[in-house]
Amino acid sequence: MKKVLLFLFAIVYTNVSFGQENVLKIQAEISNRNGDVLFVKNNKVIVKEIKVDDSGHFTASFDVKEGMYQLYDGKEYTDVFLKNGFDLSLMMDAKKFDESIVYTGKGSAENNYLAKKVLASSDFNYEELLASTPEDFTKKITEKQNKASIALEKGKFDPNFVALQKKEMAIELLQMKMEFKNKQAQLKLNNAPSPPFDYVNFSGGKTKLEDLRGKYVYIDVWATWCGPCRGEIPFLAKVEEKYKGKNIAFVSISVDEDKDFDKWKKFVSDKQLGGIQLFADKNWNSEFITSFGINSIPRFILIDPKGIVLNSDASRPSDPQLQEKLDSLLK
Repeated sequence: MKKVLLFLFAIVYTNVSFGQENVLKIQAEISNRNGDVLFVKNNKVIVKEIKVDDSGHFTASFDVKEGMYQLYDGKEYTDVFLKNGFDLSLMMDAKKFDESIVYTGKGSAENNYLAKKVLASSDFNYEELLASTPEDFTKKITEKQNKASIALEKGKFDPNFVALQKKEMAIELLQMKMEFKNKQAQLKLNNAPSPPFDYVNFSGGKTKLEDLRGKYVYIDVWATWCGPCRGEIPFLAKVEEKYKGKNIAFVSISVDEDKDFDKWKKFVSDKQLGGIQLFADKNWNSEFITSFGINSIPRFILIDPKGIVLNSDASRPSDPQLQEKLDSLLK
């Protein structure tokens, strides 16, 4: 009987040991931490909460589906590649979040690569890239992709991680090409007559671009649901106040959906928004919006008194360059 019990115990112990080995193990030592919980997230879904222990460390072992995740400390996040069998240790100073991340242990090569990738991306000037000539754009993105490919090939990474990174590189390349194409289309509108609009005015009736002929026109394309758009509102109000009585009209065009028309009116009223408040007739599909190739907001456009586009992608109200430009125009 004792032998049977010992045999059964051995089976159970073996299974438990195997189970512990075939999970993700992760621990983190974070100085100046932003909170007492680390969240492993798959986009918006929280996969695991890791609470700080009495020693000030975060430690957990759990089953995870292999793939890309985000490690979120309550304020910032970093991308991570996780799989069962990894035994990861992270050291970081939350005050120098991306710059201080260092992994050790099994799975560290892949995740140190991701950490360095973030730093490299922050040093890459996308605005400068988009402002390049077509020839320089092709040369720069080719160099960037080749450099990333070489780093992946030289590293001793998990094959599935390499495949995921190459897929992400292909998507990034496609996105950059589309952005460059949109930027080129925007530039062609500069110094050309602006496409017209004829939209419902919050104050009543409709307003055409032609109605504003003789004035400079600064246009804000926005929506009530857009956080960055709302973030610019206080800055826009200050700009409007500074140039009050000057030869310039401030126009805000909402691309909210038709079903949110009343929501838009309430928002404008509640926030006491200034300027000329208009509602696009077909939201994103409105002719004026599509003519400027607008696929993200907020977007700002500056038009001269003759209806000629001065800048199809003008500075935001929060950017000091806007007032410098307006000062030069409205002397």
